Amino acid sequence: MAQRRLTDFFARRRPGVSTTLPRAKPAWRTPSPAKSAPCAAAPGPGSSRKRARPPAEPTRDERVPPARKRLRLPADAVSGPSSPPAPVSPECPSPQSKETKKAARSAGGRPCLAAQENKVTLSELKSCLQRAQELGARVQELKASAQKDAGEPSAPEDEGRLEGPCGEQMPAYQRFHALAQPGPPGLVLPYKYQVLAEMFRSMDTIVGMLYNRSETVTFAKVKQGVQDMMRKRFEERNVGQIKTVYPGSYHFRQERFVPTFKDGIKRSDYQLTIEPLLDQQAGSAAPQLTASRLLQRRQVFSQNLVARVREHHRAFLASLNPPMEVPEDQLTRWHPRFNVDGVPDIEPTELPQPPAVEKLTTAQEVLARARSLMSPRMEKALSDLAQRTAEPSSPRSPSLAQPATPPAAPPALKGVSQALLERIRAKEAQKQLAQMTRRPEQEQRLQRLERLPELARVLRGMFVSERKPALTMEVACARMVGSYRAAMSPGEMEKHLQLLSELLPDWLSLHRIRTDTYVKLDKATDLAGVMEQLACLARAEETL
Repeated sequence: MAQRRLTDFFARRRPGVSTTLPRAKPAWRTPSPAKSAPCAAAPGPGSSRKRARPPAEPTRDERVPPARKRLRLPADAVSGPSSPPAPVSPECPSPQSKETKKAARSAGGRPCLAAQENKVTLSELKSCLQRAQELGARVQELKASAQKDAGEPSAPEDEGRLEGPCGEQMPAYQRFHALAQPGPPGLVLPYKYQVLAEMFRSMDTIVGMLYNRSETVTFAKVKQGVQDMMRKRFEERNVGQIKTVYPGSYHFRQERFVPTFKDGIKRSDYQLTIEPLLDQQAGSAAPQLTASRLLQRRQVFSQNLVARVREHHRAFLASLNPPMEVPEDQLTRWHPRFNVDGVPDIEPTELPQPPAVEKLTTAQEVLARARSLMSPRMEKALSDLAQRTAEPSSPRSPSLAQPATPPAAPPALKGVSQALLERIRAKEAQKQLAQMTRRPEQEQRLQRLERLPELARVLRGMFVSERKPALTMEVACARMVGSYRAAMSPGEMEKHLQLLSELLPDWLSLHRIRTDTYVKLDKATDLAGVMEQLACLARAEETL
């Protein structure tokens, strides 16, 4: 029996892979039957002592080829329909089968799947986008129906998207400036009106300084000073707005030969001069723009701005359902739904312009003026240029912010009587009218009434913990200030205790003994009933 070779052991242990190409080895090593020619004939028994390796069968523990090797087209997709696929042995793959597999892997495998995945992805994206649009439309319909059910007039869509004079959207700190003002609400001016009032104050200061020195006031000097004070741009448009609000503040003229001591401005150029209009008494010297006059002019300018906002507010009240009318002397705050920062901008008044001087601005005018001084060649070139530049250009006018249209009246609700709706609207209008005509003292008293229920609870807890029938006002105020959730001074807390003793004298009483005031509390009274009584008093005070 022939002795088995070591190579036969390795050949039986390691199955050959039919898809891998044979790899050449150095000639001095023992050749393995697995790396012989794939299509060579089996040798005879007398030709060599090597035995042919039987074809390797795949075992169960053989590693599965990766996914990129399994993406192959079937044989009938590559071969023709008439020719049946020829069987190819795993050990002797033909060149045609190799080329077919390579073509299937390169052209028919991944691109087809990728295209199919792309189609599926695009269809899914389109369906998701259509679904999102339907949901957005449904949300808008629900919002509109909710507003109609509530019976409130829908605000205009562009109320929160105000635009400036150049068409760009105004920032949020300007659009909602009135809502961020500290203190109780009042007749707050819009942000752009407050900026204009500050510009007038700065302009009046610069003009008064130059006028008191008997110096000619020009717009160039005032512009530089106002921009240094405010760190904002100051242009002739702002001066025109100031003249619109306060026509009797300045007198404007166009003058020449004004000393400016600047290289960019010639003495022969026209400049806009500003002169303040002051009341001059008969027989007195030239008036001066003193500090008292500056303060008086500033107050007049602010009153004129408030009067302009009152006009827009009056138009807004007339557009409500039902219409409201508030006396001007009783108005202390704007309507809750009135967009203060949405009032239209002030139209600037036209300022004096320099007289028209004939200037050569186009090539055609130059040609008409100097036709006799040119050569025929230059004349022809200028005529061609004049024809090219003779096309009319349509000037674009800046789009100004238009006032917001009044809200339309809501349609009648189905299933609700018209009389009930009228009563509800009348009650709401009465409540808003009371808010707009409330004085600052009433507003302060109402704020104290809203704090009293919680202060009563804190006060009773303090008396229970102290175990004393009475406490001095100083001690009680100090303990209350430390226990209350909001910051408050002892003097303000004493006013709250005095108001509490006025409303509920049977529960809390104040006793003046010598130089001290003592606070006495009835701890046997139910605290829940006291807090409910204080809440009812606050609601009754609010409706008045």
